[in-house]
Amino acid sequence: MQYKLLGATGLRVSELCLGAMTFGEDWDWGANRETSQAIFEAFAEAGGNFIDTANIYTNGTSEKMLGELVGSERDRFVIATKYTMMMNPDDPNSSGNQRKNLMRSLEASLKRLNTDYIDLYWVHMWDTVTPIEETMRALDDVVRSGKVMYIGISDAPAWIISRAQTLAELKNMTTLAAVQLEYNLVERTVERDLLPMAEDLNLSILDWSPLGGGVLTGKYLNNDSDQDNRLNKAEYFQHYKVDRAMQIAQVVVDVAREVECSAAQVALAWIRQQSPRHIPIIGARSLAHLKDNLGCLDITLSDDQLMRLHAASEVDPGFALKFLRRLQNLFLGAATETLDLSLHPTSKMVLDRK
Repeated sequence: MQYKLLGATGLRVSELCLGAMTFGEDWDWGANRETSQAIFEAFAEAGGNFIDTANIYTNGTSEKMLGELVGSERDRFVIATKYTMMMNPDDPNSSGNQRKNLMRSLEASLKRLNTDYIDLYWVHMWDTVTPIEETMRALDDVVRSGKVMYIGISDAPAWIISRAQTLAELKNMTTLAAVQLEYNLVERTVERDLLPMAEDLNLSILDWSPLGGGVLTGKYLNNDSDQDNRLNKAEYFQHYKVDRAMQIAQVVVDVAREVECSAAQVALAWIRQQSPRHIPIIGARSLAHLKDNLGCLDITLSDDQLMRLHAASEVDPGFALKFLRRLQNLFLGAATETLDLSLHPTSKMVLDRK
């Protein structure tokens, strides 16, 4: 495992992040204590030091189990957890990004993790109502208290993240180090604004669901997967059960045969080759799954393979990027011919070849 700097900080994190949402069986599809320990130990033995969880994952079991697994080696690991989601349906303030929920969620996470500090504390999602300045000020307070080292935001539109970062810079508050978002060969719409934003603001990008709910492993192509899986049980992941996703998965499988590796390794390698800022979050319910995912570190896809994957999964860039691409030379002059208005390296490759 190699290491990267987290955003514009000096914190060293492994090039893959272990997702601990599968730690615990409270949600019917996770891993038990023994399997979770085997997954954790294998990740650590490979050099992984970056682990991501949340207060809500498996109803708090994920944090508790992670705290036990880390044990006396706490300082060796970079632990990231999140707040925002509802923990008590009877309490209207047990969810949201406001100061009250942040403060008490943090204290509860510290207890479950059995630690006195969090390395990276995430806003789990934009709640649409809390003023972003309130959230950023509260995050700055917990950093200054020493209970949090760095902060990030997950599942929010680009404009709110940009505003948050600008406010932090202007008001001398702690700035964001990373964003977390859904990104894979099936879900590429973040290329329209979130990924260019992250590049411009020097934010690390943690990609969740890099295998598209398991679709990109190819296991659903022949309907030979078992029924005990997240794609079938979690309502959110139903959007991956469409013909387009299966067509993309078939291309991934075809490339995997050429490379002589697994389809999962191809899907992860594709993300890693988009930009050095990407840190895929790998989640596993078995030791075999984890070891297979780690194999992506040895895979480098050729330009031709990247092109085919890009063509199979391309999304409409929408306005204004599509407009600028078409009309930049006409309205801005020949001096702009070398401007890079592509969305990411693969798009640039396609434009260059055209």
